[in-house]
Amino acid sequence: MFETMTLTALQQYWWIIISLIGAILVFLMFVQGGQTLLFQVAKTEDERTLLVNALGRKWELTFTTLVTFGGAFFASFPLFYATSFSGAYWIWTIILFGFIAQAVSYEYRKKQGNVLGSRVYEIFQIANGFLATFFIGIIVSSFFTGSYFMIDKFNLSSWMNSYYGFDLLLNTQNISLGFALFCLTRVTGAMFFMKYIENKKISERSANQILINGLCFVLFFLLFLGILITKDGFAIDPNTGKMYMEPLKYLHNFMQMPVILAVFLLGVLLVIFGIYKGGIQKSLNAFWITIIGVIPVVFSLFIIAGLNNTSFYPSTYNLESSLTIFNSSSSKYTLIIMSYVSLFIPIVLAYIWYIWRVMSKKKINKEELEETGHIY
Repeated sequence: MFETMTLTALQQYWWIIISLIGAILVFLMFVQGGQTLLFQVAKTEDERTLLVNALGRKWELTFTTLVTFGGAFFASFPLFYATSFSGAYWIWTIILFGFIAQAVSYEYRKKQGNVLGSRVYEIFQIANGFLATFFIGIIVSSFFTGSYFMIDKFNLSSWMNSYYGFDLLLNTQNISLGFALFCLTRVTGAMFFMKYIENKKISERSANQILINGLCFVLFFLLFLGILITKDGFAIDPNTGKMYMEPLKYLHNFMQMPVILAVFLLGVLLVIFGIYKGGIQKSLNAFWITIIGVIPVVFSLFIIAGLNNTSFYPSTYNLESSLTIFNSSSSKYTLIIMSYVSLFIPIVLAYIWYIWRVMSKKKINKEELEETGHIY
């Protein structure tokens, strides 16, 4: 089946797969957003324990999806992996150490003999919640704004300044998406608490956080989107392979891919409607309404970043060093083998959904925690 596909078709197929995994990752980052609300939604130690244990049943799904996303990107577009991880070194290091701190925190927060105390590990969780969401937003935004690197004729990449990723923090568009993602995950984290924790006070405080962070998300996301659709974009001539700057490139991508535009707009409307349902009406269904909106929004942004003859990792130092799905992918043979493996993705997603349903049949409460033998 996949053997009959052209290399270009396989490259496009794998960009779509990566876009889908990336969208699912952002959905699952409600865990990180929820962690940043530990001292705002919860006011007592018992309430914080409820929040941590609700998130503790889901945090491994986020971590596993992050690893899957990184592995898929490495296998399908290895030149991006090599360029970004070695170039934007400090950004990726902060993200990864944040996830290490998260794993340690869930393991040791309530472990007998914990000499640091619960508060230290809760601070680690809050740090992971902010650093993971904000800096992943920065990295994704750099797909549109570019990075300061060069790739030589041997496909060896060099970062052409000494900031190694911190320079990405000087771009308004990057910052706006970073804060937009941070606020969005706080919204979905608060919605998760409302839906899956049986505690009236927690639900009331969560609804307030949905409104506050929902408004912040809308403002930062509109700033990001306004800059995106009005800026010049990094395009590739399909006939010559030459890179050039195209005015309104990302707006053109939306207009030239009307299905993606429709998916994007539908997702945005669902997210806004979910914020209204959760913050104003305090509906328990707000969580899934918003999540169903988040996935197509993120998926669409990835699509316009890499398809329609667009550079998904542009170089602001040397335009011809910009990475596209055509010049950064694995060989056709590798993509074919991986494509057969990708057929198992629906099975994995079905398993995740099953585990989610089993672990979320009943709302978590203080009495249930006292009955269980394991508390995070």
